[in-house]
This record gives sequence, C-alpha cells and structure tokens, in this order.
Amino acid sequence: PHSLLTVQPIDYSFALPTVRPLYLGYRQRHDVLDHLIDSTLHSPMDAVLALAPRRLVVRTLCTLAVSTAVYAGYTLAAALYRHFTSHLRLLPGPASTHWFWGNSRERIADQDRGLLDEWAKLYGRVYRTRRMMGGYNLVITDTKAIHHFLTQTGVYQKSKMMRSMLGRIVGPGILVVEGEQHRNQRKIMNPAFGLPQVRELTEIFIQKSVQLRDVWLAAATSSPENAASVEALSALSKTTLDIIGLAGFNHDINALAADAHTQPDELADAFEKLFEAETGFDLLGLFISRVPLMSRLPTKQYRTTKAAQARMIASGRRLLAESKREVQQNGSFASGTGRARDLLALLVKANMDKDIPESQRLSDEDVLAQVPTFLVAGHETTSTAVTWALFALTQHKSVQDRLREEVRGVATDFPTFDELNSLPYLDCIVKETLRLYPPVTQTSRVAVVDDVLPLEEPFTDIHGIAHSSLLVKQGQIVLIPIAMLNRDKSIWGEDALEFKPGRWDSSISNSIPGIYSHMLTFIGGPRNCIGYRFALAEMKALLFTLVRSLEFELGVPAEQLSQKGTAIVMRPIVLSEPEKGNQLPLIVRPVSWTP
Repeated sequence: PHSLLTVQPIDYSFALPTVRPLYLGYRQRHDVLDHLIDSTLHSPMDAVLALAPRRLVVRTLCTLAVSTAVYAGYTLAAALYRHFTSHLRLLPGPASTHWFWGNSRERIADQDRGLLDEWAKLYGRVYRTRRMMGGYNLVITDTKAIHHFLTQTGVYQKSKMMRSMLGRIVGPGILVVEGEQHRNQRKIMNPAFGLPQVRELTEIFIQKSVQLRDVWLAAATSSPENAASVEALSALSKTTLDIIGLAGFNHDINALAADAHTQPDELADAFEKLFEAETGFDLLGLFISRVPLMSRLPTKQYRTTKAAQARMIASGRRLLAESKREVQQNGSFASGTGRARDLLALLVKANMDKDIPESQRLSDEDVLAQVPTFLVAGHETTSTAVTWALFALTQHKSVQDRLREEVRGVATDFPTFDELNSLPYLDCIVKETLRLYPPVTQTSRVAVVDDVLPLEEPFTDIHGIAHSSLLVKQGQIVLIPIAMLNRDKSIWGEDALEFKPGRWDSSISNSIPGIYSHMLTFIGGPRNCIGYRFALAEMKALLFTLVRSLEFELGVPAEQLSQKGTAIVMRPIVLSEPEKGNQLPLIVRPVSWTP
C-alpha cells in the first residue's frame, strides 16, 4: 500500500560526521547505490528494488547507515568501557591519534616499513596500541612471552574477526579452524607434507620453473638488446599457481602458458576473483571487519565473492570425487597417474585409512575446504617470497654472481630434492629472504581465557613500576610483529636491516621460537606452517632454475620500490605507478657465462 511508503522525515544529521565518510567510501568501493537501482541486474531482489521509488531506496540505505552507526556506537561504548577499566591502560605505548581510528591509520599507512620498530625502541618489548572503535592491542616482542603465546594454543586462538576474514577466502580449512577440529585436520594432513612427499614433488617444482625460465629467455633473446622487461610478481604468481595445481590436485591450471585468448581455468579463475574481492585492506576494510553486517550487504563485492566461492566449491568437488573414486576402486592410486603424489590424493588416502577412527575422519566438507587453503598457502606466499628474493639479488650483484656460480656447478638443469638441499649458498639466500622479507608480516590471536604471560625482560608501566609477568584478560587481542622480530638488531646484530646471506654461515641466535631457522616466518608451536618444507623446496627450485640461466636487474630506480600489503601477504609496489597495483619490474638477460 502506498501509505506504507509515506514515512515521516527522520533527522539523520547526528550520524553524519562518522557515517558519511564511511558510507561514501563504501559506496565508491562497492558500488552499493548503483547496484540497488540498476534495473539491468537479474536477481529477484534487483527487480523489486528497480521498481521501488528512489525515495524508498535512499531511505532504506539511510536507515541501514543509521543501524550500522547504532551498532558501531554500541561496539564503541563497549570498547570505551574496556578502555577505562583495562589494566593495559597502564602499559606504555603510542598516544591515540584519533578518537575513532585509534592508531589504525598510521599502522595501515606504514605498511610495515618500520613504525613497529620505532615503537619497540620507544616503549620496549611489551606495549599497547589503540584499536579502532576503542580498546587496546597488546604488542609483544619478548621472546619468552612469544614462546608461551605460540605453544598455548588452547589459550590463544585466531579471533572471530580474523577467522571471518580468512574464512571468506579459504572456508573452514586448516588456516581457520581451532581446537579439536584443527587437531583432527592437522593429524590427517601431516603425512601429505612429510619429507618423502615433498621429495617426490620436486620434479613438478623444477618442471614449472623451467617453463618460466624459457618464457623469459625467449623474450630476451628475441630482442635486439638481448634483454627483456618483465613483471616478475605476476609471472611468479602464475608459476606457483601452476605448481600448486599439479602438486596439490594433479590438475594442470596452465596459467603461465595462457594468453588473452585462452579460456581461463575454472578453478584458477574462481580463486583469482575471490582473492581480488576479499584481500584489499585499508581503513574501510578494517571497519568492515569490525562490523560484520557490512560484509553481507548485497554489493558487487558480495555477489562476486559468493559466485567465486560457488565455482571454487564446484571445482573442488570434482577433484575430490575423482580422488575418492580411484581410491575406492583400486584401494590406492595407480602409479604414473600423478595422483600417487598430489596433496589432495594423499589427504584422501590418509583420511580413508582403516586405522583412522571414524570420529577422527574429516568430512567431505573439511577435505573440500583444503582446496582453497592449498591455493592460498601454496601460491601467494611462495610467489611473494621469490619475488622479494629476486629484488634482493638485483640490489646485490656480488650475491647474485656467487649464487649463479654455485648453481652452475650442478651438472643438470633438473636437480633432485637432495641436490637442491646440498647447495649451501642457495640455502643461505632463501633463509635471508624469509628473514628480511617475510610474506606474512604479523600474526595475532585472542585470549579465550585469562592468562599470565611470563617475560624474559621485566617491563615498566607508566607509573614506573616494574613487572616480570603480564596478566592477559579473556578477549584481549595479542599482536606478534613477525617482520619486526626478524630484523630486531638486539637479536640479529647491527646489520639486521641489511640483506646479508653470509650471516647464516655462522651461529645464529636461537632466542626466537620459530620452527625454521629461529625466525617467525613460518610461526612456531603446534600451529606452525604445515607446508613449510613444500615452500622451501619450491623456492629453491625457482631460484636455482632462474639464476642459473638469467641475469636480473631492477627495471625502475630502487627508490621507487616500496611495499603494500593485502590482507594476507606483503608485496612490492612501484610508488610512481600505484594504479598498476603490486608489481616488480625487472630486466632479464641470458647469462653470459665463462666457466
């Protein structure tokens, strides 16, 4: 009835100072109003909204904005209560720069370029920062506290906000779940990531590395200058996507060979759409993560995410069905099919083992959730790490030359896993890259119960009182700055900010409780990175193959290079070309080698 549309005017001005900039940013980023009014869209809700009076649509949006403001106000009031009652207010830390954003704006603007290092110098190894909408983050770099933090997985778990953000990309996989569900998934998945399995997969790593090498060699040798300009990040991303396709699912994505006229692989295209939709991270993204309702509005982003998830699940179901069918028919995987070694096949085989109690088996949904998990963990992180390694080699020609001399000393272009691991300088370069350029620069957890953190070094509160331990209340967010710890001068020496592979020739401090080389790049404790052996072998295969045949030079002045993060990894960016997104322009030349 028309009377239902006759609504008394409401004064929304009280909400405008906070809601207006957020709403305008959200509208610009996600195209909300255009989506709601555009009559060319095809869902039933689109048709209803297209026929609705514009006044009703606008009022609906305003009501939604006010509802969001009320929710935000409630959250802010709760956070303010925690702020004025929290014992963390007595900890040293930076002053809040905004009543609403806290210290979030400077953190996001910094992009892990050194702000946390400066705060650690000023405030010590235990300090607090102000969160958006009130409350505190607890930042710890004390190594004894970190060891406790990483090993007490029943006390410190991923926050609901982090699990929600990751879950929209990877679903309920091993990166997201906690408690008994995580332990069951980990137990079933461990055999697939063991040393024998990674040894078998090295052939795939080398095969795809050679394919990338040949693409770059062909581009260089076809040029009169015997050199080519390449964008390394995207090429490495395609290569590692191909690798995880074969090594993860026995599925040839063929991203590296694809061109503009090639029909994209269904699984890879769905993943790319999902990743693009969900990994942008800025102040608006931070606000959306704190107000979950915002992520479920019928926006272009929401529709893209849901469609990509549906396509990825459908592709994953086909791959899973093929693996299960072969095990059920043959009792195992036929040799020579490729399935005898891919991660999904090994996971299916382990899950169907008769010795596994029914209560500990993974459901099909749990197994299916590992497909996007493999894609994220085995694709984005490794391609980012190798990209940073190539950047470092362009800045240190003597290091690049020494590595080339070592890898050219191997008699074959197709080394085995053991041959790759026998190259000490290659190992040093991989370690130094992962120390100085960790793809994931921080991790955080929430305390699910009250706890007491033991400390290596006492801290002094704002009243000058020293404390040898710290009470952590239930619900408290604890942040571990991985990148800052990996370059801490008190641990690594005065040259901690320099790329020096030679530091790994000597004894390294073991104060950091990481699973790999006493650094936190792969975390530590029961929730360490399950695929770290896979990642190390893949990195070595790529660097061995590329540096053996190509010389690398930075394609832009070094001062133009910076870094910008997604919600998952930290990647290079060219400051003068922000519209191109993350990239690393390189000049490649065939090696002119004199034995």
